[in-house]
Amino acid sequence: MDNTITESRQDEGDFLLIDKPFDWTSFDVVAKIRNTYKSAGLKRKVGHSGTLDPKATGLLILATGRKTKEIVGLEVLDKVYDGAIKLGVMTESHDIETSEYGHCSVDHLTEMQINSLATEFEGRHLQQPPMHSAAWHNGKRLYAHARKGVVIKDRKTKEIVIHRFEVTRIELPMVYFVLHVSKGAYIRVIAHEFGAALGVGGYLASLRRLSIGNYQLSSSNTVSETVEAILHQATTTHQGEGR
Repeated sequence: MDNTITESRQDEGDFLLIDKPFDWTSFDVVAKIRNTYKSAGLKRKVGHSGTLDPKATGLLILATGRKTKEIVGLEVLDKVYDGAIKLGVMTESHDIETSEYGHCSVDHLTEMQINSLATEFEGRHLQQPPMHSAAWHNGKRLYAHARKGVVIKDRKTKEIVIHRFEVTRIELPMVYFVLHVSKGAYIRVIAHEFGAALGVGGYLASLRRLSIGNYQLSSSNTVSETVEAILHQATTTHQGEGR
């Protein structure tokens, strides 16, 4: 766990690579780590870069101490994900947060069609944030409008780049993939648009972030391991101060 706590001075801070659990918000992880520092008697600012939806898992980078000033530099990095799209059905949130609707058959789809479309998706796109997202519109989060049944049609678009869209396995109605995308890309929207382009609909059934720039999920720790490392650091720090 030496990649978790490597700071030489208490106020210098570090980047913490954490494997975000399923059903945790990114802020849940920040709050857990911040409270751990506080309960251990260590003063720390804690922030995060690259929000993950609650139903997604994988790499989340937290910054502590002075490293929080470098979060902006992390936000511009490309990201790599793996996951699955379920075809032949849709959801309002474009993921598993909301109920399925619009079921239809996918028996006519071929592997060639699916693989060819994935290749066509590579490149530059204009993308709207989904209604069930934390993007802002007129001073409110889009999800706040969505919960009231309001659909904002003029959501601000932004350019994203899909560097690689690799279909790794097809077990209809599931299509498993690896996506390498630019900053700000909503994978849920890509899944929705992929299903729409096939004429059957689709939504994001699972998602795991594998990397942010050169930071890898394989170098991350669980929340529990990170908490344990912080508590160990606190014990060591307090023992040193008592000498």
